[in-house]
Amino acid sequence: MIIDAHVQLWSADNPRLAAAEYTPVRRDHGVGELKAELSESEVDACVLVEAEGTTSADTTRCLEVAAWTPWVVGVVGWAPLTDPDLGEIVGKHRAQPGGQRLVALHERVYELSEDFLDRPAVRAGLAMVAELGLAIELAVRAEQLPSVARLAQAMPHARIVLQQAGSPWVTGGVEGLTEWQREIAPVAACDNVRAKLNGLVTLAHWDRWSVDDLRPYVDHAVQVFGARRLLFGSDWPMCRLAATHAESLRAIASLLGGLHPDVFGATAVGTYQLDVSDPTRPA
Repeated sequence: MIIDAHVQLWSADNPRLAAAEYTPVRRDHGVGELKAELSESEVDACVLVEAEGTTSADTTRCLEVAAWTPWVVGVVGWAPLTDPDLGEIVGKHRAQPGGQRLVALHERVYELSEDFLDRPAVRAGLAMVAELGLAIELAVRAEQLPSVARLAQAMPHARIVLQQAGSPWVTGGVEGLTEWQREIAPVAACDNVRAKLNGLVTLAHWDRWSVDDLRPYVDHAVQVFGARRLLFGSDWPMCRLAATHAESLRAIASLLGGLHPDVFGATAVGTYQLDVSDPTRPA
């Protein structure tokens, strides 16, 4: 089974798409189009990641989609980590249609200060996420990776997923590669961290990237994490800024010598504890 561990759905009025650079993807991207893209790439199932991250409403919508879309086998939602009612918020999500598909909560740490993950209130929220049986998913800047390592060391039983493999500076050449290799090392040394190979094409030059631009990052990720701690995500539809869904998948597959069964399926199943017994059942 091939699983795409990072796809999103959004409408043209998504506030996160306000910047001019996002004009090519500032339109409705719905379930029908997503299914067509997955089918073209011969992907069997996907994990849907909420796309707004400012309220819990988008998580609710994602779970509603999962409730009637059998090939959406997991939802990565969002909730305010420092809210004293965090447990109640998660409980309400789990009680709604599709709630059994909630597998993780994520935070866009790259929009926040470098010490965000070290704050006691944030740590308490993340500890609750782990206690509730959900994975913790983080999108960070490369310079924030030391805080991820500290978090992983402090919470060894938490399942932590690092989006975009820690957001290396792909357009930075040797300097960008060296910086990322230095900062990713202590993170990869933590067995409870998984790296998601999603969105790498959009970290490169959108209009002239090549597979070779991504090679040193994927090769190093395999070296320090091992394939069993890597998972593939297309980052659709954001990937459309640089590549189609199929092109994004083929780029990672070519660098791994094919559709590696861990990276393209087993790691996602284990990390998110997915139920993939019958993703083709009638909706």
